[in-house]
Amino acid sequence: MIEEPAIVIESRGDLARVETQRKTTCGGCAATNTCGTSVLAKVFGQKRTILTVRNPIGADAGEQVILGLPEASLPKASFLLYILPLLSLLIFSLLGEWAWGLFFATSTEPAAIVCGLLGLLMGLKGVGLYTRNNTNQNYQTVILRRADQATVNFIAR
Repeated sequence: MIEEPAIVIESRGDLARVETQRKTTCGGCAATNTCGTSVLAKVFGQKRTILTVRNPIGADAGEQVILGLPEASLPKASFLLYILPLLSLLIFSLLGEWAWGLFFATSTEPAAIVCGLLGLLMGLKGVGLYTRNNTNQNYQTVILRRADQATVNFIAR
């Protein structure tokens, strides 16, 4: 289980809105001053993210909690997020080039580019619709437990 500390903002029945803070692993490496990721983290800062998660423990607003996401869902979600849009880009590009060449005697590159971009957008939209409508609990973040004092100190830093 992948765990992350968070603070409950609002609790509504079996769902809760929580706030987490994006972190990088910067600071634990000797190359902090020369690392590109470290530079970007300093420029953009540590952003806060608000999520709606399942709340089986009944946590209330203001409580510090630990969120969890099953580790097995990460490779599947990564595949879906990266590969599906790329495959749709490639397939639409090839189909656009083939169809344009079938009907017109001009260059097929513009058709391949436009159809490829259309395929990429459709792939991204498809991933968004799938993740928004997916009721599979393996892909949903859940509040595991209330945070102990050591975790609360970690969140405050």
